Amino acid sequence: MEAVRATPPERLRAEIAVLEESGPPGARRAARRARLEPLRAGGAQPLGRLVGALRDYHRAAVEPYWPHIQSAVEADRAIRGRALLDGGTDELLASLPPVIRWRAPVLEADYPVDRDLHLDGRGLLLQPSYFCRGTPVVLRDPLLPPVLVYPVAHPAAPAFAEPGPWLGRLLGQTRSTVLRAIGDGCTTSELARRAGVSLASASQHACVLREAGLVHTLRHGGSVLHTLTPLGGSLLRGGAPLAVS
Repeated sequence: MEAVRATPPERLRAEIAVLEESGPPGARRAARRARLEPLRAGGAQPLGRLVGALRDYHRAAVEPYWPHIQSAVEADRAIRGRALLDGGTDELLASLPPVIRWRAPVLEADYPVDRDLHLDGRGLLLQPSYFCRGTPVVLRDPLLPPVLVYPVAHPAAPAFAEPGPWLGRLLGQTRSTVLRAIGDGCTTSELARRAGVSLASASQHACVLREAGLVHTLRHGGSVLHTLTPLGGSLLRGGAPLAVS
């Protein structure tokens, strides 16, 4: 929020100009322009009201779901990191969602308009986003560092970890061993090998941990990748006991 508050006046005016030109013309555009006039003037009070509104919105619409959002993004990062380690840049770019296609040396993406972005020797920042739906997006200003924001997979429903029947099932040495074995991410086969259990047992334990909100599971090719949620990571860092003998 403080980054918004610290936006340079010239940047603020440029962004508002883009916003003013969007949408249908006529009276509605004129009304929107009038509402934005105090903000365009760059006064501290209008900008403070904007920051306050953003903070209230975040508290109501984002903060309650943040663990779920964070676990989805971290699961995507784990998949991209594994692809990079396994096959380098080519494998990483090929692992991106279906709306993005790697045809070396061109990275194609579904996009609302026909547009080419030439890197000209610059790097490209790949940014997974829970809030990007449908097609990827890039920064409008071509002079800014190139960024490609792409959508992450969305589980069917948030896996909130509320105290309940799962807590009794969670307690136990084997399951805490499985949680530790997941660590920075692994497939079910790797989990079975690390924890010293059968493949079926590893899958069952991962399912229980996922229902408890401690593990996030994402399908990748012919296998699934398990990663810790923020709550699962907190338990491993000593936020709560992992097992009772």
